Amino acid sequence: MLEKLQEIIRELSDEKDITITGDMVLLTDLGLNSYELVSMVVEVEEAFNIEIPDRAIGGFKTVQNVIDFIESNK
Repeated sequence: MLEKLQEIIRELSDEKDITITGDMVLLTDLGLNSYELVSMVVEVEEAFNIEIPDRAIGGFKTVQNVIDFIESNK
């Protein structure tokens, strides 16, 4: 799961060769802007066949937050 999420984030991030860990902050450490964050959500929904409500997106501060959401909604 982490590998697929890393792949999605790398596609959206300016940092293609960065090592992505669970404690990284999406907006500051990975440099995602709000548009890229929404794009990530769409790709995560498709990749993991889940639906992410808009209210949940605000809780996605770190990579681990996204992983936790995916795991609890499989």
